[in-house]
Amino acid sequence: MAKTKPPLFTFFGTPLFSVRVLDALEANGLLPALVITAPDKKQGRGQKLAPSAAKVWAQERGIDVITPATLKEAALIAELQNTDWDVFVVAAYAKLIPKTILDIPRKGSLNVHPSLLPKFRGPSPALSAILADERTTGVSIMQMTEKMDAGPVVAQARVELTQEDWPPTGSMLEDMLATEGGNLLAEILPEWIAGNITPEPQNESKATYTRKFTDKDALLDASRFNLDAGYSREAFLKIRTFDRNPRAYFVDEKGRRVIVTEAELKDGKLEILKVIPEGKKETDFKTYRANRADILSL
Repeated sequence: MAKTKPPLFTFFGTPLFSVRVLDALEANGLLPALVITAPDKKQGRGQKLAPSAAKVWAQERGIDVITPATLKEAALIAELQNTDWDVFVVAAYAKLIPKTILDIPRKGSLNVHPSLLPKFRGPSPALSAILADERTTGVSIMQMTEKMDAGPVVAQARVELTQEDWPPTGSMLEDMLATEGGNLLAEILPEWIAGNITPEPQNESKATYTRKFTDKDALLDASRFNLDAGYSREAFLKIRTFDRNPRAYFVDEKGRRVIVTEAELKDGKLEILKVIPEGKKETDFKTYRANRADILSL
C-alpha cells in the first residue's frame, strides 16, 4: 500500500504558543516547508534585536523563514503563489492575513484557536477563560476568513481541568491548549486535505470576544485583599492568569511595583507567598513584609 504523502504547508506564527503547536505537529511527523513570522524585535534592557520564538524553532531545523513587515507586498504574494501548497496553518501570527494569501493553498488556511469557538474570539482566549473562572475550555481548528476568528469550525477538542488543578497559570493553559491544538490539527489534516471534512458555520449569536491585555489589567488593589471573598477570588485569578507578560502586581505606598509570583486561596482568603519587589530578586512574602508596617494587613 502506498504511503500517504505528507502535506505541503506553510506555518504562520510568532510567539511561544506557535512553537508549542509546531512541537506537537513535529511529534506527529509533520513539518512545515516554510515558516512566516514577525520581524526581529527589540527586547530586554539592551533593546537588542531578537528573533521570534517561531523563527528560532524553524532555524534550528533548517526550515526556510520569511519575516515580512507586511503581508500586502506583491512580491511576497507572488512567491507564495509559486508553490502548489496544500494548506496554510496559522497559530498566533498576531496580524490579520489578507484574503489574497488565505486563498492561495488548494485547501485554504486553517487556524489553531485556543477556545471553543464562537466563545472567546480574539487575541487572549486562554487568559480570558481563567479570568472568567471557566474550567471547561478547549481548542478549535477553524477555516480562516477575512473576519477574525469567524470562519467555519473544522474540528474541536474540549479540555476540562479538575477542581484541584484549577486555576492553572496563564502560561500553563496556553501551552496545554497549543499542544492539544497541534495534536488535533495533525489528526484531522489528512482528512481535511482529502476533502472528507465539512466545516460547520459558527453561531454568531453566541460569539464572545477577548482583547489584548495591558499592564493595567494585571494591577491588583492591595487595599482590598481579604476584605471580601469576591475580590480575593478575583485577585487570585489575576495572579494565576498574568504570570508571563504582563505580570500581576500591586503598588506599595512609595509607588514601587511589587510583582506577585505565587499565591494561594484558602477559605476565601488570599495568601501571598512570593513576590518580586521593584529592582530586587524574588523573595518570600513573609520576609518582604517583616519590616513593612504599611502592609502588615495583607
